[in-house]
Amino acid sequence: MRVLLTGGLGYLGGRLAQSLASTTNYELTLATRRHGQASVPTSSARIVSIDWTSDVALERTCEGMDAVVHLAGMSAADCARDPVAALEFNGLATARLVRAAAQQGVARFAYLSTAHVYGAALSGRVDELTCPQPRHSYAVSRLAGEDAVRLVRAGSAMQGIVMRLSNAFGAPVHLGVDCWSLVTNDLCRQAVSTRREVLRSDGTQHRDFVPMSEACRAIAHLLALPASRLGDGLFNVGGGWAPTMLEMAQLIAERVAGTCGFHPQVVPGAARDSIGADRLEYSVAKLTATGFEVRHDAVIEELDRLVAFCARSPGG
Repeated sequence: MRVLLTGGLGYLGGRLAQSLASTTNYELTLATRRHGQASVPTSSARIVSIDWTSDVALERTCEGMDAVVHLAGMSAADCARDPVAALEFNGLATARLVRAAAQQGVARFAYLSTAHVYGAALSGRVDELTCPQPRHSYAVSRLAGEDAVRLVRAGSAMQGIVMRLSNAFGAPVHLGVDCWSLVTNDLCRQAVSTRREVLRSDGTQHRDFVPMSEACRAIAHLLALPASRLGDGLFNVGGGWAPTMLEMAQLIAERVAGTCGFHPQVVPGAARDSIGADRLEYSVAKLTATGFEVRHDAVIEELDRLVAFCARSPGG
């Protein structure tokens, strides 16, 4: 399968590129706006420059592809700083890429969205029938991208897939990847470098965490799934595991102790954020109904990989 992967030099993109390249089933093309990037996730992939402002260039980039996996997008922090640019890139640029892919006869378009489209304070059971209530420019712009995929799905033969990813964590492919604003990654780096994990809140909030390895497996699974089993193409991608932040911090401390030989101190904050302490079930039943099996032991494997990455990194 010839796959175009946007954002392939980024955090999830780098890990996904490595994962897909480890099999003989994929011929990968990584599309990026970066030039002179020294570190690439896999030597077997072709790197191409992408021009998001040109429909002709986008069609040329999609030419000959069997599938497009669209991971590129503005971060939550950048979206907060410039909500208009967020809509222009996460929404409008996605729509242009979807159209270009359809016009080039691409069979399948997979788009990475976020669990945050459901709202800022997730609680109870959250499944694909839960009404989206985005409360942040990042979530609003990602939902706009989802709509672009759904629109072309309804008007063309291309199969559209939307994946709403929960809180992913794990080691990046190299030091140049910016992933340390993610809470689990930040806590791991704190634990290794300072021997303390300082939480910004009291840690009573429940969040669904998904290891990067599991997120990559889920994307690959949906990419290869027969069209007859895709249904409407909308899937939650989560870990099936929603501990409190304090429980996650304590688990990190245990993994650091086993890897580094010391037990970091966990320091809860005093603040309570809007998420609160309500139980959360971020349902992945729709995904597992297609034959995907959640590997619960992947949590420990990914944490150990992340802790080891932090330990061998400068300042670790």
